[in-house]
Amino acid sequence: MSPLDHKQPPAGRAAMREAAGLEARGLSRPPVLKGQDGEGSVQVHQDESMKIEGAQVFSVYGKGGIGKSTTSSNLSAAFASMGKRVLQIGCDPKHDSTFTLTGRLQPTVIDILKDVDFHAEELRPEDFVTEGWGGVQCIEAGGPPAGTGCGGYVVGQTVKLLKQHHLLENTDVVIFDVLGDVVCGGFAAPLQHADRAVIVTANDFDSIYAMNRIIAAVQAKSNNYKVRLAGCVANRSKDTDEVDRFCDVVGFRRLAHMPDYDAIRRSRLKKRTLFEMEDDPDVLAARAEYVALARTLLAGTEPLAPEPLPDREIFELLGFD
Repeated sequence: MSPLDHKQPPAGRAAMREAAGLEARGLSRPPVLKGQDGEGSVQVHQDESMKIEGAQVFSVYGKGGIGKSTTSSNLSAAFASMGKRVLQIGCDPKHDSTFTLTGRLQPTVIDILKDVDFHAEELRPEDFVTEGWGGVQCIEAGGPPAGTGCGGYVVGQTVKLLKQHHLLENTDVVIFDVLGDVVCGGFAAPLQHADRAVIVTANDFDSIYAMNRIIAAVQAKSNNYKVRLAGCVANRSKDTDEVDRFCDVVGFRRLAHMPDYDAIRRSRLKKRTLFEMEDDPDVLAARAEYVALARTLLAGTEPLAPEPLPDREIFELLGFD
């Protein structure tokens, strides 16, 4: 045993062995920089070679179960219907982001890498990319089993694979559909690549409370990365009064309103986007909302810098006495 090994604590030795294993497989772990995204924070710094260039990149956020995947997939389909070359990346271990585009659950990048013992050079694009409706390129990054690792690493390796296979060079729009946990590395990693972050919310306290936290997280990341907030989508809500009140107070913007269309529920059951559904008034209305949102995002949105509220002020702002 060398003096260095003797002084290194067990956790440190494990980290060194893991890093050596990654290097041997042609993978790398970016350096960790303390304080990079705010006082007291520890963030993984993005490798400059992993920047996504030439495409508009959007990250879709919101609390769990709010409809991020439905929004992302229909937004991808809307972009595709306008002739754009689209790539959607699901960033959740559930790997159900793209199933309405492809009609099935896809294997995840992390599972595919495990199958080849993390020898990424053995993979071909068709191993981890599936073409969905309208030519949308669909990828499920996946994530480690609960409590065993960081989703941010998986997102990073997914982007690295896309770069290595030149799959980003002929892409107009990239959409990251992100898991709902604000404190997870899998939440933060797409912000290193995105131009704009879109938050999906409902017209209720819990959704707006989560949106407030997401705003704070994105604002922290924007100190060192190009990502800026675009606004929010009021989803599955008849009214938008609480969302609009919050936006007025903090300086945010509602980009779209998706009422509780039955067509969206039916499209999920049929494993299709709205753009594959037979035309009826409900389908046409919902489809038009997503096309309008896609046009708004393509045209470029004003970068917003809202001021998130302290918890007590959110309680005082929303609802009724």
